[in-house]
This record gives sequence, structure tokens and C-alpha cells, in this order.
Amino acid sequence: MEKKPKRRTRERILEASLRLFNEFGEPNVTTTVIADDLNISPGNLYYHFHSKDEIVNALFAEFEREIGETLSAPARRAPNVEDMWLFLHLLFEGIWKYRFLYRDLDDLLSRNRLLEVHFKQILAHKVKTAAALCEGLVATGEMKASPGERQALATNMAVIATYWLPFEYARDPRRRDAGSGLGRGVYQVMSMMAPFLQGASRQLLQQLSKEYVTQ
Repeated sequence: MEKKPKRRTRERILEASLRLFNEFGEPNVTTTVIADDLNISPGNLYYHFHSKDEIVNALFAEFEREIGETLSAPARRAPNVEDMWLFLHLLFEGIWKYRFLYRDLDDLLSRNRLLEVHFKQILAHKVKTAAALCEGLVATGEMKASPGERQALATNMAVIATYWLPFEYARDPRRRDAGSGLGRGVYQVMSMMAPFLQGASRQLLQQLSKEYVTQ
């Protein structure tokens, strides 16, 4: 069998850093800890990244690219409730993959100018995409909401999507399987749409949400 090529040290550093940041929180992980985890010297790590901020910025660049793809609303046809449900699941999965960015958000933004500028753009993109999906539902008659209501709904959806993981963590900091709460996060976002949905679309939302209502 043909052997797989070894991963480059830089890639290994990013993978290990993401895992450690997610598990212990970015402020609690030093470059020395990362080097020890990989069984490499601090000098070897320094050759690829001169500081922990460089590692954070590299991970954020990956996150920004991936979430940018998710936030690109489909333009092939008008969206329906299932499209919104799928979009939110993909969004929450992306947030979970890079969850340290959300759990340590305030600390990171206060000391990292690149994240401060770019995360603001991501938040605006979240609101814009949510608003576009809501407008599509109104256009097809699946939702009834004024422009002001749609904008407020889109903003609220972005707020919950952004701060759901810190909320779940604060509810039970010692819980190890917090990823199981992602579905509840999607449900919480979708539940805000319920009063605006019409007929079969509202029934479909109730059906999709059934497993989360009692959690």
C-alpha cells in the first residue's frame, strides 16, 4: 500500500493548537504547551510561528474562509424552512469546530486587532445572510413579517448563534459533551421564526423541532 505523506509540522501545530484551545481555552494554552503536546522543541515551533497570536490568526483565517462559504446564501432558488434549518446546522457546526473563538471572544477581541476588525465583518455577514433568507421566505409566502421585523429577527438570530456556546458553557462549565447542545441552539434560533411562519411552513418547523422541545 502507498504510504500517506507525513503532515507538515506547520499543519500539525495548527491541528494541535485548535484541539488544545478548544479543550482548555486559548488563554490557558502557551506555545510551550503546544510544543510539548507535539513532542517538538519550542524552537521548532518558533520557526513556524513566532508567537501564539500568529497561531490564532492562522486558525482564524481558516475559520473565516469556512464560515464565509457557509454564509453564502444559496441563490439557485427561493429558500424554504428546511433550507434555513440546514443553514443553521452548518453554521453551528462551523462555530463548534472553532469554538475557542466564541468561548474566549471578549478576551481575543480586546487584544487582537485583526480579529476585532474581521469578526465585526463576520457578524455583519451573519445578519445579512439571515435577513436574505427571511426575505426569501416572505417572497414565497412562507413567512409574513415587515421589513423592520425581518431585520430585528435577523439580528437576534445572529446574536443567539454567536453567543449560544458561551451560554451553554456557563450553564454547565464541567460538561464535556457540550456539542450535544448545538441542536438546541438551532432550535432556539428557529423558534424565533415560528410566530412569523405561515401554514405548512410552521407545521414543518414544529416537526423538525420536535426532538428538541423537551430538552
